[in-house]
Amino acid sequence: MSASEQVVSGMLEELSREYDLDTTCYSFAGREYSFVSVRDSYALLDRISPEDFMKDEQMPYWAEIWPAAVILSEFILEELAVTNKRIIEIGAGVGVASIAAASVGADVLSTDYSEEAIKFIRLNAGKNNVALNTDRLDWRFIQLDEQFDVLFAADVLYERTNLLPIIFAVDKLIKPNGCAYIADPRRRLAQQFLDLAFENGFSVTSHAKSFRKSEQTIPVNIYRLSKTRGGIQS
Repeated sequence: MSASEQVVSGMLEELSREYDLDTTCYSFAGREYSFVSVRDSYALLDRISPEDFMKDEQMPYWAEIWPAAVILSEFILEELAVTNKRIIEIGAGVGVASIAAASVGADVLSTDYSEEAIKFIRLNAGKNNVALNTDRLDWRFIQLDEQFDVLFAADVLYERTNLLPIIFAVDKLIKPNGCAYIADPRRRLAQQFLDLAFENGFSVTSHAKSFRKSEQTIPVNIYRLSKTRGGIQS
């Protein structure tokens, strides 16, 4: 066993003592990937103290692999040229889209609010033999000064209170000529998000996709935001 395999094995063993793990394999653009997530994210609700929930109402959404993340990963590999691009993913969960981008030569910073998610991103990066950086990031209070060529996010438009903070995060984190791709399973809040994006100086285009598993089909839209009208003005 190589040194890198030993590191991955150690991380997997450590997380297996704390979580009931599940491993899922995907094929994106002819490339094979394997991701570890939590088998039942609802089981993690008991780990959230009433005090922590009252503070920011954070739910363990990070622990699952959502269809929007799978579709975004396919889109990255099949339709975008991200090699050598400086990329950030917000709300990365277990890191599916981040790892897809890093696997084709993107320079990726993969972020999530949850410290637990960061552990899974690092494990999954190791499992898939890709190099990326990780950091905890609260999109309501962006502390990073760096700006990126591209921002990715999947299934983050689930709370109305998140919409404007995500708009401001996109504006702060992408370069003036950069763009963001946000994948969403056509939630009702998505249209409100798009209205806010336009009101705050973004141009938006949409790509309609579908996630298919067995007999189930879930529609997913990928929204591209760019600052062609100057972005948010202070």
